[in-house]
Amino acid sequence: MSLPRAASSPEPGDGLVVEWAGESLRLLPGRALHWPAREVLWVADVHLGKAATFRALGQPVPAGTTAANLARLDALMAGRSVRHLVFLGDLLHAAQAHNASLLTALADWRARHAQLACTLVRGNHDDRAGDPPAHLAIDVVDEPWLLGPFACCHHPQTHPTHFVLAGHSHPVCHLHGRGHDSVRLPCFTAQQGLAVLPAFGEFTGGHPVEAQEGLQRYAVGGGAVWALPQG
Repeated sequence: MSLPRAASSPEPGDGLVVEWAGESLRLLPGRALHWPAREVLWVADVHLGKAATFRALGQPVPAGTTAANLARLDALMAGRSVRHLVFLGDLLHAAQAHNASLLTALADWRARHAQLACTLVRGNHDDRAGDPPAHLAIDVVDEPWLLGPFACCHHPQTHPTHFVLAGHSHPVCHLHGRGHDSVRLPCFTAQQGLAVLPAFGEFTGGHPVEAQEGLQRYAVGGGAVWALPQG
């Protein structure tokens, strides 16, 4: 069985074109996936309110991540055809995310994009945080949620008929230089019937994914996305 393949080389600033499930998609340096033909944008693991949750526990973490995440969403959609935004789980980090400041910022963002269809595929953190307030007009569904040839999920899994797009694991890769130096970068991963998006959120950790046969990693850094050698 062949891997999903890249259809073009990296293009600085606008990502990498891949062909999955017979469709042309673009892996974006902003850690998102765009389907131009259907004007769909996918992001995974935004984790709004995670920093506030940590601060509520007495951890001295920085503020402003919600505004930064929403500004990054704005930047992704600016100049790009997007009619439908799909969150692949973990939009809100915890119940503490349901605070006035965060919900006001999210409502203001939603008002600026009132014509944008939004769908949230529930993730494990969404189960704990609870659904977004109804006035935000975000449709909430359970996984797998089918959209064209794709099964939109939070947890990586297989589907009998559809190519799975998922999040949850926050994949990252390590690149090593000759001087024993290394850099850690978020990455997309793809294998037969399944692709996993990197975490979109500003304040998220990452799970290292090593090179292995049958798995393609696409590193994100320097305003570009590029395919890494396989194992």
